[in-house]
Amino acid sequence: MIQRTTLNNGIRVLSEKVPGCHSVSLGVWVNNGSRHEPAEINGISHFVEHMLFKGTARRSAQAIAREVDSVGGLLNGFTSREYSCYFVKILAEKLPMAVDLLGDLICNPKFNLDDIEKERRVILQEIAMIDDSPEESIHDQFTSSFWAGHSLGRPVIGTPEIVGDIDRQQMLDFMGQRYVGKNICVVAAGSLDHEELVALVEQSLNSVPEKGVEQESTVPVVSRRIDVVNRDLEQTHIFLGVEGLPQNHEDRYGSYLLNTILGGNMSSRLFQKVREELGLAYSVYSYHHNHSDSGAFIVYAGTSAEGAPQLTRTILDELTRLRHEAVGYDELQSAKDYLKGGMLLSLESMDNRMTRLAKNELFLRNVGISIEESEVMIDAVTVDLVQHLAETLFVNDTLNLQITGRVKRSDFPDIDLQIG
Repeated sequence: MIQRTTLNNGIRVLSEKVPGCHSVSLGVWVNNGSRHEPAEINGISHFVEHMLFKGTARRSAQAIAREVDSVGGLLNGFTSREYSCYFVKILAEKLPMAVDLLGDLICNPKFNLDDIEKERRVILQEIAMIDDSPEESIHDQFTSSFWAGHSLGRPVIGTPEIVGDIDRQQMLDFMGQRYVGKNICVVAAGSLDHEELVALVEQSLNSVPEKGVEQESTVPVVSRRIDVVNRDLEQTHIFLGVEGLPQNHEDRYGSYLLNTILGGNMSSRLFQKVREELGLAYSVYSYHHNHSDSGAFIVYAGTSAEGAPQLTRTILDELTRLRHEAVGYDELQSAKDYLKGGMLLSLESMDNRMTRLAKNELFLRNVGISIEESEVMIDAVTVDLVQHLAETLFVNDTLNLQITGRVKRSDFPDIDLQIG
């Protein structure tokens, strides 16, 4: 059973009671990420997320970790382009402690100057680690190119230059603007009582103000771009993307199925063609990178420098085939069964249930989309809709190709870099 309550300061409390389990997954989700940052403090949302675990007026960083570890729980957080999340997984009877702890992190962070400098060094090491991982760094390279000139294109983690200059007052000011009731959802799934949860949240987060400062947000414009970066790597990494659908688009289930057919699993066209038939890559897949008002439909593959031109052409050929040839009924039905099966299996995890609730609220403003309703929406997708989406999305005007490895631009003639 899913329930929703809005507190006086605008915080939304959502819960799903799941009979028969012993745990609760609890998250404080803040509608704040790197797209909400001014360019001069890019990375501050991620920096703030780190700092909230470094101590409060009531708890030291060590006490925060010990309090959760002592009862066998899990505490963590993450930042994305559009939201930050602080979450606990814990035994049901420890829910009051978990709510109090997360409330303390949000409402009473210390931002100690020594801790800021220590964590700055940690984040700079995190940036260096990403730079050393080609598959991760080329992802940032792709998003920077795909959403060039827009805040969505900036790295969530920031850059060494900017992170090196962010100071305590900027963090306090930014948090005061963004960590406000209208931007916060407290979401829980598991063995719980909704009214008890509401009372606990009301007590621990009552000092959060309702409104802050609005950040202007524009819809990014996507255009064609090809970048080939010569870098001494064992593999050549290929990111190919076109403009996709936003999270709340009415045809999103058709897009999920199109992705499944193209490269979403081991029986997908790309996996079977690229890996099983041609042996060109170990890793090849497609996925969505969707946001509240925009999206990207992306294919990734890693191969040898010698195989990169053929692999790139093969991917483009598969996009072309989907544009011009209708998907068969059996292939579409198999993709539907895969999506529905994965969705049902995910319900066995309280973390997944909690995340699903939160994203429905953040992106759809609707907690009422049940699994059964999602299944109906998946089943309603037709062959015609899938082909319409392929024709609409797989176009050269928004084709963005990022290739990094021991390659050069002349290896990829323009005539071959087209969706037919």
